[in-house]
Amino acid sequence: MTALLLHHPLVFYNKSLPKSPSITSIPKSTPPLGKKPTRKWALNCAATAGKEEDGGVLVGEERGRVDVVDYDWTEEWYPLYLTKNIPEDAPLGLTVFDKQVVLYIDGNGDLHCYEDRCPHRLAKLSEGQLVDGRLECLYHGWQFEGDGKCVKIPQLPANAKIPRSACTKTYEVKDSQGVVWIWMSHKTPPNPSKIPWFENFARPGFKDFSTTHELPYDHSILLENLMDPAHVPISHDRTDWSAKREDAQPLAFKIKERTDRGFSGWWGREADNSTPNFLKFEAPCNLQNNREIVDKDGVTNYFSGLFLCRPTGQGKSMLIVRFGSTKRSPLANLFPEWYFHQNAGKVFEQDMGFLSSQNEILMKEKVPTKELYINLRSSDTWVAEYRKWMDKVGHGMPYHFGHSTISMPTEAAVVEHAPAGFVASIAASSPAKGGIGIKYAPNLANRYFRHVVHCKGCRSVVKSFEAWKNGLSVVAAVSVTFAILLNGRQWKALLLLATAVCMGGAYMCSTVVAMNTTNFIRTHRRL
Repeated sequence: MTALLLHHPLVFYNKSLPKSPSITSIPKSTPPLGKKPTRKWALNCAATAGKEEDGGVLVGEERGRVDVVDYDWTEEWYPLYLTKNIPEDAPLGLTVFDKQVVLYIDGNGDLHCYEDRCPHRLAKLSEGQLVDGRLECLYHGWQFEGDGKCVKIPQLPANAKIPRSACTKTYEVKDSQGVVWIWMSHKTPPNPSKIPWFENFARPGFKDFSTTHELPYDHSILLENLMDPAHVPISHDRTDWSAKREDAQPLAFKIKERTDRGFSGWWGREADNSTPNFLKFEAPCNLQNNREIVDKDGVTNYFSGLFLCRPTGQGKSMLIVRFGSTKRSPLANLFPEWYFHQNAGKVFEQDMGFLSSQNEILMKEKVPTKELYINLRSSDTWVAEYRKWMDKVGHGMPYHFGHSTISMPTEAAVVEHAPAGFVASIAASSPAKGGIGIKYAPNLANRYFRHVVHCKGCRSVVKSFEAWKNGLSVVAAVSVTFAILLNGRQWKALLLLATAVCMGGAYMCSTVVAMNTTNFIRTHRRL
């Protein structure tokens, strides 16, 4: 398995391009010198899908009005976090659209989720701490447990009772297949049947790499990107052996079904005349890309790329990536898991610039995507299907960008600022709070903040290699000092060799830390 497959499993590409836009012909005669041309020069760019002059290469338009179905974004289960990465010693603040929640594990090992604000003075509970398994607000020390009931207020007189109103709003959470899901509605009871179940991940012998990334663009743009195999050879050229720009080529798509909750279908390279890859999108924001391969012994092996997206506010999203199979390449066992995680981070950084700019343009233009996109049949079929699905259900979301409909956010995004001062810098050094010292201040442009703070394994790797780098640097300094002071040639040679080895080790450790915390930069870009 390659790290690129964590992002885009089993992908092939498109070389088919639309015809050039029509331009009015230039007259052969030129006006006399000193006079301006009387003709107005115009560029006629027809981006409307399905027109005959486009040669049938564009995704067709459906006639008639848009079908609208009942939909309430709160009556869904959203992927909150990988279960294995939930901190046991601190609360975890998360968001779904514009709703802020706090997740924590109590003294009995049970998961609880509250609205992320204290009923006393609205301070964030995610900035609090766990005391004896209870969640404590750090503003005045109010403590909460279980179903959100307040069980301690330090400022109350000895015989006073805690007010019944001193409780938090709770959310239902469930752990399923290694992922914690949250039900966002307070009006409708949780519907367990809506929790997604991924069959391949329950198969005997199925193993996966799972990783989490926080990204600076809307979840709908993220999903577009994930269901777009055509961009991989260009955007991720040579990220590993599976992506080469010369492999860009037309793709074939076959839609299997469309429902009120999504769509599914098959796809593959047009040149192969086959569609071996199965893609399924399911509400609210879950995407899987599967393939079955029968080996020479007749055994069927299952491969899955699972992408669980969570909207985290305007222009922000969080993605849980899970790539696995029932048959794993022996080569994959030679690499530690952190290597695949950092390479996945590189893949997202290769996309980040133009996806962020796409988000900016959608917010600025304020028109449906059919007015802006040119969707090719041979590359963009899934993208068009997704935006058309948005037309059906977008009315039930806080905001949406559909194919032919759009609703903009009613309120501007709230920009949060990190706390300042000496105490805040100490708090930031806690892995659960988001960094190793002030070097890694919260910033979605920073790989450490986007991934490492959400991954226990990678945090441990960075911490360990930082310690080894510092230790080896000290040993190298001591060794070279003794090499200078001692007179014996043999001792000098031995100490200098030890110095070189330690410096080499420190450099390797520094490289590993940089791989986990430094963003990818395209070499052709002018800085």
